[in-house]
Amino acid sequence: MRQLNIHKIADEAKFNRFHGLILVWCALIIVFDGYDLAVAGVTMPSIMKDMGVNPTQAGFMASSALFGMMFGAIFLGTLADRIGRRWAIAISIMLFSVFTAAAGLATDPVTFSVMRFLAGLGIGGVMPNVVAQMTEYAPRRMRSTLVTLMFSGYAVGGMLAALLGKSIMETLGWQSVFFVAAAPVLLIPFIFRSLPESMPYLLRKGRYDELKSIVARLDPSYRLTATDRFTLPDEDKSDNAPIHHLFSEGRGLSTLMFWVAFFMSLFMVYALSTWLTKLMATAGYSLGSALTFVVVLNFGAMIGAVGGGWLADRYSIKHVLIAMYLLAAVSIVLLGQRLPMDALFLTVGLAGASTIGTQIVTNAYAGQFYPMAIRSTGLGWALAIGRGGAILAPILIGILVSMALPLEMNFIAIAIPAVIAAIAISIIDHKRSASEQRDVVTAELAGGPEIEKSAAQA
Repeated sequence: MRQLNIHKIADEAKFNRFHGLILVWCALIIVFDGYDLAVAGVTMPSIMKDMGVNPTQAGFMASSALFGMMFGAIFLGTLADRIGRRWAIAISIMLFSVFTAAAGLATDPVTFSVMRFLAGLGIGGVMPNVVAQMTEYAPRRMRSTLVTLMFSGYAVGGMLAALLGKSIMETLGWQSVFFVAAAPVLLIPFIFRSLPESMPYLLRKGRYDELKSIVARLDPSYRLTATDRFTLPDEDKSDNAPIHHLFSEGRGLSTLMFWVAFFMSLFMVYALSTWLTKLMATAGYSLGSALTFVVVLNFGAMIGAVGGGWLADRYSIKHVLIAMYLLAAVSIVLLGQRLPMDALFLTVGLAGASTIGTQIVTNAYAGQFYPMAIRSTGLGWALAIGRGGAILAPILIGILVSMALPLEMNFIAIAIPAVIAAIAISIIDHKRSASEQRDVVTAELAGGPEIEKSAAQA
């Protein structure tokens, strides 16, 4: 009878069609998620004009979805460890699709804000679960690359929202951009059929036939027998209170620093996503040109995410993140300066790469830091705390816009959190990372008899 460590199997598997299927589904979900999130910023100038709201009120309207995201990340991120990731992902898609479309029917700020809050529950809930899903199944040697490649769908969604806004908003109204968001509901049955369930969840529930089927697809070189039993390392086993594990085994300070980094990073992301169009329009650019900046911002985000993930697989992900946050501070400050158009587009792209792109790499780092059993919980709480920064950003920058301060002051306010995030990442104890500890165990086993670290069996 063999004891097969499912985490080790996933780590050592070669990339194949099964991994590609998971990547495609998770990336597609993130595209829709990114679209739903970006749609408010793209349409905000038109909504302000149509509903007659000032920048401060608009900031609160934009933040309503972010309040929902905070609760959705905590609730659905934690719930996934109990009901399974597929159900948590399906519930999230239903919420953000239906209620984003419903926001297009709103005629007043209160109704709009309520619909966006409910949509935010799903937007926030889906992120920790798809990151955890991709992190669990990705081969170890290319994990950061695959997670960040998947999350580049977020930038694709943002570009899609901006491009649709440019093409249909003037003729069909801002509401039409929201109605498009209902489409992902149609994909839910296909997701249940194609997306695999979390392996630790299947092991805990005793669904061994499903688990064997997944392992056979994950690594076809395994020849499974009826007597094979699956195990998990001790640190990847869950109990009924996974939240306290975020602070156990020396992870407490690092968890807090992740929360600080997520707070500051998401402040920058949502400040730019919500107000870049308006700030550039205020600076004298036409609405069409201002929307083009959103496309460039998200294109830069995609390059930054994939490039950052590629670097993180080859160098220390911690050091890569510190450099990216410092680049964010510099590029955002430069946005407030009068630059030639070509230089301005390049700077906007760099800002996207080092804010949205950096947040995506930060998600990947958090996903690797926590053991598999509490990965959704760890990401859910980090993203939920980060939503505090996301909520504060549209409101604070909206107040600054209302004060008619010089343009550079607005961008300096957005850049300061990048420095704080870089400091927080530098304090994280990388030796406590689950991926780092697995490297140590692997090295120890390589010098002696090959034994399984865990003796528990299904």
